[in-house]
Amino acid sequence: MRGLYLITNDDPIQQLLTKLQAALATGQVAILQYRRKKVQPSAQPPEIEQIKALCEQYQTPLVINDDLDFAVQFGLGVHLGQSDGEVADAVARLAQGAIIGRTCVGSLELAEQAIHEGASYVAFGAIYATPTKPEAGCIGISVLQQAQHAFDVPICAIGGLSVENSQPVIAAGAGLCAVISDILALPVEKIPMRVNAWAKLFAENI
Repeated sequence: MRGLYLITNDDPIQQLLTKLQAALATGQVAILQYRRKKVQPSAQPPEIEQIKALCEQYQTPLVINDDLDFAVQFGLGVHLGQSDGEVADAVARLAQGAIIGRTCVGSLELAEQAIHEGASYVAFGAIYATPTKPEAGCIGISVLQQAQHAFDVPICAIGGLSVENSQPVIAAGAGLCAVISDILALPVEKIPMRVNAWAKLFAENI
């Protein structure tokens, strides 16, 4: 797992699907995460079905944010925040090989625990200030450098990332860069070029 980690926003679903198709069709999205905080849980299953079908079309892994039950129901991976269940439970309930991510904020200790329990990747952030989670403090890139040397699973950076500011983040050890607005805030016709710019950034920082 290496490259752009795209997270959905709260656009109207048809608008979101159009943007996701533009992004996924490039073949340059490493993982897609379903995260719809403004959509009632009861309304999410049909959305997940549509996005799952899109991901299958473009052979892109899909994970569900913070909801292990939905991940089990749809046979998908999951990303868990610190208050959204245990990695060990996800390992027990999901299919072997399912992607399981864990938010570790800025803590190497939390990351070590998550990896011990079976996490596929660990996520650190917010790296920079982000409007998605304004309450999250900026942790900078030193924790990425430490994690790169300490762990043998992919390191995911999140928070305020853009093509313009992420070169040092990737150089510090982030194999995955999680973004929302840097892709999905764009008009649909500009999305493929932006996704390809991310792919070029990763290629230049192997």
